[in-house]
Amino acid sequence: MTLKQLQKQIVRCTQCPRLVRYRQDVAANKVRRFQDHDYWGKPVPSFGDPQARLLLVGLAPAAHGGNRTGRAFTGDRSGAWLYDALYRYGFANQPTSEHRGDGLELHDCYIAQVLHCAPPANKPTREETLHCQPYLLKEFELLRRLRIVIPLGKIAFDACLRVCRELGYPLPTPLPRFAHGVLYRIDNGLVVMPSYHPSQQNTQTGRLTCEMFHQVFAQAQAHLSPYSFISQNI
Repeated sequence: MTLKQLQKQIVRCTQCPRLVRYRQDVAANKVRRFQDHDYWGKPVPSFGDPQARLLLVGLAPAAHGGNRTGRAFTGDRSGAWLYDALYRYGFANQPTSEHRGDGLELHDCYIAQVLHCAPPANKPTREETLHCQPYLLKEFELLRRLRIVIPLGKIAFDACLRVCRELGYPLPTPLPRFAHGVLYRIDNGLVVMPSYHPSQQNTQTGRLTCEMFHQVFAQAQAHLSPYSFISQNI
């Protein structure tokens, strides 16, 4: 299976009845500000550079972001933070992302999610999270140049550790705990560096500042630079 084939499989997924109902209902009963938009309303696939060494793992599509546009972190405020940071540190060709046809390209970076359907109140059940885990596991396997993973939030961090365990990667002892910007080295050479998610809940309360978020990507850039990563830092 290729990454492209995997994403086609994800878009057809109907494993979680609650999430199917919710994403379809959101797409049918649009909020006023997006009344003229055609909602995607399906599972949102991962995307990016298939030769990526950097993997970002988000929680799930936003109800009126990815669930509307069909691309992760596209058309919402979390994406505004994320793509600005990716652009500043050379992982994207532009600092904004509003819709699937806006010309965004990722360089040496791939964006996946724990869940591919928007969950009500951004709170998936454990069963729903585990239903999507095989997709993330397969992405770890198919990204053959992968060197660093940035999980955005604790749920994403825990999902990445589960995947590492399933793939047989030797995990550090004691087991890594979620902490913003801390770099954990897995014994197979992979690095996992969690970050707070750039949700409004974190950015508007000051839990996550722009400087804190950018520092994560500066560290990622520095980690990759010894391996011929070409910086486009601005």
